[in-house]
Amino acid sequence: MKIYTALLLQMLIWSGYTFIEWLSKYDQLVYKVIMFFVFFYLAINIGNWVIKSAKKTFMVTVMSLSLYASFHLAMSYITHW
Repeated sequence: MKIYTALLLQMLIWSGYTFIEWLSKYDQLVYKVIMFFVFFYLAINIGNWVIKSAKKTFMVTVMSLSLYASFHLAMSYITHW
């Protein structure tokens, strides 16, 4: 149940990242990369706070990030179709 909770919280974090990225659409790429690493750090810390295992936290974070990326790419593909 801890992994599921961490995954849901991290998906909320990635949704927040998408919203903030949309708000900063005119920013330079370097600022968007820095913002990504800030949200990645936040996802790692919240996942580690819930799961309390560094290895499991990293795996859940990679899984949530891949789910976020696949959903984001699918939605961009559907909107440009």
